[in-house]
Formats: sequence, structure tokens, C-alpha cells
Amino acid sequence: MCTKWLALLAGFLGLTLLWLPLSLQAQLVLSLAALGVMFFGMTRQDNAVFRLITFIFCGVLALRYAFWRTTETLPAFSEPLNFIPGLLLYIAEMYCLVMLAISFFMLADPLKRVAPKVRSLEELPTVDVFIPTYNEDPELLAATLAAAKSMIYPREKLSVWLLDDGGTEAKRTHKDPVVALAATRRHEQLKALCKSMGVHYHARKKNDHAKAGNLNDGLRVSKAELVVVFDADHAPVREFLKETVSFFKEDAKLFLVQTPHYFLNPDPLEKNLRTFHAMPSENEMFYSVLQRGLDKWNASFFCGSAAVLRRKALDTVGGFSGQSITEDCETALSLHARGWHSIYVDKPLIAGLQPETFVAFIGQRARWCQGMLQIFILNRPFLAKGLTMGQRICYAGINLFWLFPLSRLAFMLSPLLYIFFSLEIYQANIQEFGVYALTYLIASFAMQSYLYGKVRWPWVSELYEYIQSVMLVGSIVSVVRNPRKPTFNVTAKGQTLDSNGLSPIAVPYFVIFFVLLAAAVYSVWRLATEPVASDLLMIVAIWNLINLGVAGAGLGVVAERRELRRNQRLPIRRHGLLRQGQRTWTVILVDASSGGVSVLFPEHEPDIDPDSDWSGEIEVRRGGRAVSFPVAIRSVRQCDGTNLFGFAYPQRRPETFMAIAEIMYSDQAVLQERISRRQVRLDIVRGTLRFARWSVVESFRATAYLFGFGRSGKIVSHADAPIVVKPNNAQIPARTPAVTAPVGGVRSHA
Repeated sequence: MCTKWLALLAGFLGLTLLWLPLSLQAQLVLSLAALGVMFFGMTRQDNAVFRLITFIFCGVLALRYAFWRTTETLPAFSEPLNFIPGLLLYIAEMYCLVMLAISFFMLADPLKRVAPKVRSLEELPTVDVFIPTYNEDPELLAATLAAAKSMIYPREKLSVWLLDDGGTEAKRTHKDPVVALAATRRHEQLKALCKSMGVHYHARKKNDHAKAGNLNDGLRVSKAELVVVFDADHAPVREFLKETVSFFKEDAKLFLVQTPHYFLNPDPLEKNLRTFHAMPSENEMFYSVLQRGLDKWNASFFCGSAAVLRRKALDTVGGFSGQSITEDCETALSLHARGWHSIYVDKPLIAGLQPETFVAFIGQRARWCQGMLQIFILNRPFLAKGLTMGQRICYAGINLFWLFPLSRLAFMLSPLLYIFFSLEIYQANIQEFGVYALTYLIASFAMQSYLYGKVRWPWVSELYEYIQSVMLVGSIVSVVRNPRKPTFNVTAKGQTLDSNGLSPIAVPYFVIFFVLLAAAVYSVWRLATEPVASDLLMIVAIWNLINLGVAGAGLGVVAERRELRRNQRLPIRRHGLLRQGQRTWTVILVDASSGGVSVLFPEHEPDIDPDSDWSGEIEVRRGGRAVSFPVAIRSVRQCDGTNLFGFAYPQRRPETFMAIAEIMYSDQAVLQERISRRQVRLDIVRGTLRFARWSVVESFRATAYLFGFGRSGKIVSHADAPIVVKPNNAQIPARTPAVTAPVGGVRSHA
């Protein structure tokens, strides 16, 4: 009770301080005192009251800055060359303050869910697993199907469906024979694959409404009480249903249990800056913090995959929504407005793939950006009937977030107006800037570390926003002009580059970098040569230097490094046996992928020539049940003074993929351990030094690529062993073959 009164007192004091007219010296004292209270509150990470106190005093600093910014710093209306860009910059800052307030609201009291225990197997509902696919490879689909089939659940209550939108009737009867032949071949291949793996195959008549339409056709042909959705590249762990389904028994109005998306491969920033194994991944900020905060307000939403939904709830809104190209969030909004509930379980239960090339990454983010803005414009969540006030704020905040490219580019380009043209769009002396703006910025960085320190290192948010902003402005303009125009594009996965080189869309990033570099040089010249250099010039020069650092690191993201590994490996520690004829060795499986395994021999190491055709069989056990699969030697390499043997699968039958699922996805703790190992706080000093190093080193590396010291990369695929799916040894290639039509006939190339 005492702590609640303390929070109320802090709120009253904060509001009082907000409106006090203060001198510059008094404002400095207030700012330092507020920062002190914030830092004290941050020492109690898990205390909700101290969290609220921290929010209040950060809010005081932010609002006092906003008041000063509004009343003291805007150019005169009579000077349009200064006023118009100054007003645009002011609007960008106010947008950021609004988003800060919304984030405080969202993160007031994040929840941590624990799955209730299942009382009896008879009470478990029936489950349909939907795996929608459009152009993904059979190999990728086989791995996901095997993992879905391996989930712990009564067999008679679980059905797995492959929903193939690449082999629809419309495509198989297309007037272009090349398209028709490719679709027919895919249709037959995937039907054979599904039959051999004991799952249902379904292809609808037409590709209407993209992924939402595909899922709705799945609802039409299936009948289970619950529906699980996995993207084609999202393989679940065995415990997925165990950790999610039991929530539905506790709440009859529950429509969704969403879990985080965990990725086996790096995104372009992680790959090109080489941070994947050390730095928290970008999505961890959303899944480990924001979704838990949304859960408090019954506003955690469907993310398109790794989720369980109640069929009865979907029926009340006509299935999955298809008005926007982000059908997942739109569906959740519709159901929340009908009074249904959602839950978020912060536990990695799937392992998937994300775009590795920068072009694919931007394509994915453009779809998210346009879809969220479509929802904001067409569905108007801030006015939607049936939503609580908390849900309105949360949905509006999630949608409005995607306007960040406008504010980010405003902050990036505004200093140039003063440096090159002496336009005074921000009127302040250095003392005022230090008292109001600098203390606000310190508070903002401190709050970022406090709320997201374990999942986002200093300056990394700024870098992610910058590299997206350059390309997403056009997406925003397009959807604002015509909200119904954007169409769903499938995100490319599993692409790799065979050499270092610049991204095809790297040019704008170089232009921005060299303009900022020229501005930095010119600002130094002005400071050195102008008799009375203004305080504002010093402020703007430092601001531009920070922008130059972000742009330099951004060049490192668009300077793409080669990545020859197509099958992403998951570290594991499993004991097993390797057999060849009458000989047996004890082995430890170190890592595994859909292409092979790496093992070491803890006792006696066999004499195996990696260039030979040596083959054997590996057996692993779980609960008295043995799983075995054939392997063939491919490589031997040194690892910490020990030989690590790489084995590939010479043939991949359905049993092989079931074994892969057993090895890779049998233990959720493996995924959790990888996330926990990366979620380490990096203080502002070390984070800034690391970022500065990226800015310098990566800008030189990218410039070297620009001038030919590195060849252009191209997207490549690497062949694996074929997938054998029929008793007569008919085979499915690892990738769907390209089909070409010469003049005078139709010809296929396997």
C-alpha cells in the first residue's frame, strides 16, 4: 500500500513540476533531479511502482522539452524558408513524443505467462495444423511437415495440412504452358511428399486474397476445434502444443495464443556486420518486450505464424481477414473488437528463416509497413467499436509506428539545411539546448536501456530504422494515396550470396553518406573560418556527425557478405551411436541441419577420409525409442583441437526428415538457451564505441566494394540429396526445377 501511495505522490509531483514557469537555472536543477529519480527507479527492474515513477519523471522531462520546443524554438511564421522545414522537423519530434507516451502505456506491466497443466488427455481439443505455401522448396516444406508431425499430442486429435497456393487449379490450367507445367509438377511433387509423410495436401481453385484466402480455404476443408498456423519455414518444437493448447480450456473467450518467432539465420544487418551470435536479434525487442506489454491490455495480436486460434472465433468474423496485406494483425483486430481474448506466451517454440539478402529484407518490411498503415486508414482502430481504450491505444500505436521513416529521414536531413544554406529551422543557444534537449535525450537513452537493454544495444534501433527508412518512404506515400492498392508479396527465404558485393539498392545509401560527409567537412570549415560561429552551428555539426555515423554503419548493411551455407544449423548436444557394419562408435551430435549433422567422437575416433565414400548410420534415443538415419562423410575440420566430422544425408526419405525433426526440434531449451546467451546488456559507452567502429570500418569496406575491390554477389542455391518419397524410388529435387519453353514446344530442365 505504501508503494502505491508513493507512486501517486510521484504522479502529483510530476504534474506540478510540469507546469511550473522556471528559469534556465531552475530548469537545469529540475532536469538533473528528475534524472536522479529516474536512475533510482531503474534500480528496481521488476517493481511495478518504481517502473511507474520512472515513467512519470521521464514524462516530465519529455513534456517540458515539448513545451519549450513549441514556445521558444520555432522559426517565425513570416520567414517561410525557415518556418516550413522547421515545422516539419517539429512535427517529426512530436510524433516521437507521442510514440514514447504510447510505449510507456504498452509497457506499464508486461505479463509473463505459464501454461496451465492439462488435467486429462480426453479434454484436449482436436487440432488442425495449417502450413500455407506458395513457392517454397519441397525440402523446406518436408522439414516443417516432419516437425509438425512430431509434436507431442494424441495422434487421433492432430491433423497436419499443407495448403499449396503454388499448385492451384488456376495455375495448373494457366494459358501460359510454362506456368501450367511448373504448377502441375509442383502439385504432383507435393502431393507425393504429403502422402509419404502422412499429412493432408490441399490446393484451392484460385489464388484469391493471398495467404488469408489460402487459410480460409483450409478452414473450409478441415474441422478441428483449434487451428495452428506455421509459415512454410517455421518448424515447431515437440512441446509447441503442450505449451499453448491448455490455455483454451481456461478461457472460453480465448481466440489466440501467440508465441515468438525465432530465427536460425541472420538478417542482413546481423550477417553483414557479423553480430548474429553475440547481439540480440531485432525481433527480440518486439517478441520479448512489446508483445508481453500488449498482453497486459488484451492486445497481443496474431503474427501470421507460430500461433493457435479457435475456429469458433474465426467463424464469427468470416475467417482470416483479407482487406489488408497484413491479414494477421487485421484478423486479431476484428476478433478483439468482438470481445474475444488473446494471450502471448514468451517462449520460443518454433525455429524459422528470415530474409538474408537486403532486397528481400526491405521487401518484407515494405509489406509490413503498408499493411499496418492500411489497417490504420481502413479499419481505424482508434475508433473501432468493441475495443477497450487500452486496445485502441495499443493498436493505434502499433500501426502508427510504421510512420517512423518520415521522422527518421527528417532527423537525418534537417542539419543539412543549416550547414549548407544557413536556414535556422531550430532556434536555440547551446545553454538552452543543453538544459532542455540534452537532458531529454539522456532520459530517452536511459529509458531505452531500461526497457530494452537486454534485447537492443545502443544505437542499433537507429540503424535498423535508418536502413529501412530510405526505402520505405515510397511505400508510405503509395498506401496513403491509395490504401487498397498494395498487394501481398511472398518473402523470399533461403537465398544466399556466392561472393561479396553491394546490394542492388545500395546507391541511395551512398548518396546520403557522401552528402553527410560533405556536410561534416563544410561545418568544420565554417566553425574554423567564421569570425563568430553560432552555438547553433556547433549543435548542428554534432547532430550531423551522429547522422554520418549511422549512415556509415548503414553502408556496412548494404555491403553484403557472401554466405555459402544454405542449410542453417542449430547447435545441439545429443549422444548417439554411429554404426558401420559390425562396428559401433559413441558420438556426440554437435549441430544439425536439414542437410546434415556435425559429430565428434569422445572416445575412439575412426579413420575416415573425407574424400572417400564412407557411409554409416546414426542412431539417437529418446525414452526408449530409437531413431536412426543413414549418413555419408563430407568433411573433417578442427574445432578447439578436436576433429569435427561433417556428415550429410545421402538420401532423405520421410523417415530421414522425421529423424531431423527429432534431432533439431526435440528440446525447446536449445532455442531458449541461444536467446538467453545473446540477451546481455551493453552499456552506452561500450555500445557507442562499438557502433563508432562499425561506422568507420564498414563505410570503408562498402566504399571498397563500390570501387571494385569485391565482386558483385548473386543469389545461388546449393543442391542437397534428393527427397525420396515413393516406394519406386521416384525423387523430388531439393528445389523445384526451373521450366523454360523453347520455340515450338515445351521443355523442362531438371
